[in-house]
Amino acid sequence: MNSSFNTIVVGLGAMGSATLYQLAKRGIRALGVDLLSPPHTSGSTHGDTRITRQAIGEGEHYTPLSLRSYEIFRELGRKTHSRLLEVTGGLIISSESKAASINHVRGFFENTLNAAQKHGIRHEILSSQEMRSRFPQFNVDNDEIGYYEFEAGFLRPEEAIRIQLRLAEELGATIQANETVSYFEETASGVMVHTDSGTYKAEHLVLSVGPWLPQVLPELRSIFKVYRQVLYWFDVSASFSEFAPGKFPIFIWQIKGSDNGIYGFPAVDGPFGGFKIATEDYTSTVAPESVERTVSADETVAMFQNKVAPCFPQANAKCIKSVVCLYTVTPDSAFVIDWLPSSKRIILCSPCSGHGFKHSAAIGECVAELTVTGETSIDISAFRLDRLLQKLPT
Repeated sequence: MNSSFNTIVVGLGAMGSATLYQLAKRGIRALGVDLLSPPHTSGSTHGDTRITRQAIGEGEHYTPLSLRSYEIFRELGRKTHSRLLEVTGGLIISSESKAASINHVRGFFENTLNAAQKHGIRHEILSSQEMRSRFPQFNVDNDEIGYYEFEAGFLRPEEAIRIQLRLAEELGATIQANETVSYFEETASGVMVHTDSGTYKAEHLVLSVGPWLPQVLPELRSIFKVYRQVLYWFDVSASFSEFAPGKFPIFIWQIKGSDNGIYGFPAVDGPFGGFKIATEDYTSTVAPESVERTVSADETVAMFQNKVAPCFPQANAKCIKSVVCLYTVTPDSAFVIDWLPSSKRIILCSPCSGHGFKHSAAIGECVAELTVTGETSIDISAFRLDRLLQKLPT
């Protein structure tokens, strides 16, 4: 194999697979390297489904990425006769209570509404009575309010990665799976990437390594924290019709009196597949090579008693399955898509703080544009690394 490329992408999860595809689509000679064989279950991009929404509560500046990703995912679906994006409608529940949980940032509900109004995204505001009438599965309180987005839904993350990597190879990209990067270096003429199988050189390097970022860039370990998250599927077979796609939307619920809300999906895998629900946990940091990947019975019981039973009375305590995944989180819960300090050859694109997959197709396009022209068609200036470096102790 020729060891010289225009661009090397290390890490082929959500962002890396999208970047490799977009590079290959532009005729760029690209190499993708992954520690494992993507899609896999050791990082941040698995668990069957990921929420997608158009109006983004983490900040209005994300919405152009989401809208562009909708276009790309639909294009990929048409090209491969796949259903990567399923529209189910989406319900965000909040309240005026100061005790309501925070979803990544303060003002999430208001930000979502402002983005929808600015970008003309079809939505409705629902009172608690209207939510009970339309979505009786949700045990909402009298002072809770809903934002309903008609085009929200879910993506199939593993299939999206699989398709983008396949298309990238068909367009000429090279993929080296199950290969460990030992180290990389920037030289006067480009970059060198050294692995356990060889050495590769290129003009540019993209690091999209997700939860392995603290190991790959230990000098930034104080900025990027990795947290263990658990996804659950609880049984709703007795009331499947109420949780089926078309009747039950994806949801994000800022629960009152709780540090962390919940989010979830319809029962997309039939009467006995369960409906998927999760919360977020930021109590202690972990590392991908040592994280506990088994979900304990105590964790499952606590999830049902504290989050599921009070909110969804029709669900029962039987857990069909559970999966552990990892979030790589910045202090402000925002992305980093930027050149490394003092470099115009190495791009960092990974830490998406638990809300990245919906944007990944457009982010891959942006990163490909950066390596080719140095500019992006969507403004990503809010995701510069220096905003975080400025806060490091000197």
